[in-house]
Amino acid sequence: MCAMRTVTISSEDLLSRLLGSQDEFLSAVEERIGLKLSARGTEIHVPDDGTGLAEGVAGLLGQFAEMTAQGLRPTNAEVRCALDMVVAGDKPDMMSFVKRTVCVTNRGRQVRPCTPGQWAYVDAIDKNDVVFAIGPAGTGKTYLAVAMAVAAFKAAKTTRIVLVRPVVEAGERLGYLPGDLMEKIEPYLRPLYDSFYDLLPPDRFGRYIEKGVIEIAPLAYMRGRTLTDSFIILDEAQNTTREQMKMLLTRLGLGSKVVITGDITQVDLPRGKESGLRSVRDILRGVKGVAFCELSNSDVVRHDIVQRIVRAYEEHERDAEASQTFVS
Repeated sequence: MCAMRTVTISSEDLLSRLLGSQDEFLSAVEERIGLKLSARGTEIHVPDDGTGLAEGVAGLLGQFAEMTAQGLRPTNAEVRCALDMVVAGDKPDMMSFVKRTVCVTNRGRQVRPCTPGQWAYVDAIDKNDVVFAIGPAGTGKTYLAVAMAVAAFKAAKTTRIVLVRPVVEAGERLGYLPGDLMEKIEPYLRPLYDSFYDLLPPDRFGRYIEKGVIEIAPLAYMRGRTLTDSFIILDEAQNTTREQMKMLLTRLGLGSKVVITGDITQVDLPRGKESGLRSVRDILRGVKGVAFCELSNSDVVRHDIVQRIVRAYEEHERDAEASQTFVS
């Protein structure tokens, strides 16, 4: 008979709230760690395979129960990340993590970092005036930058938010596109818009745009300006040239902060043009007040089904490669 680790919850009501409808929480834990858990009365039983995993999972379940009792129900992303850390042999302190709320969405959801990489990223923005976030899509680079900008504005730490993006798809030449400047660049800045719509009521966002409290501009239009008391976000920075990156960084005025995000594996610049995001790491690394945050696939926060889709594609690609190797 397999040994068990038992986690005792203070009440059946609390256990019910922790497990969620149809024990969805328990299913998520089981899928992540590959162990079959059971709940009865006020207890959760974790099979102990002698590897130490059960001890870590039991400790984590206790933390999740404490969070739930305080109304801090963990998100699916936080559950996945914490379990991955336990599997890797770490002992995450979830209570200290979830108390770090960046801001609150329109629907009352707390926005907070979900992975160690994201925690380091948010800390870097707090402590530095220039922050680079480099990593793949889905790691929260843009969303967390916007959340930090909104939080800074609400706390009166900044008077303006400036959103900047290179528009290489239009060759940085917007004159031939129909409409005014906002209509020309709006499609290219849609990811930033989406983040703001989640964090601010749409009518308020519109008023801020009209008043210039939130400014949106293509990178090519930043030359010659000095931005003071501003929270600046440069998105898709892998598509800046070396010269454009220097130009943007030297726009920084007193009381300003800039967060620069990008994925150096997704460069759309013309052949022969060096990405400013690639070169800046060698130029500015070690400069006081400048921080580089390298996010990875382990920081990707997505819907559960996306994780399953990604795994299915990876398995299919491995099978295809194995089949080709066998044929050759």
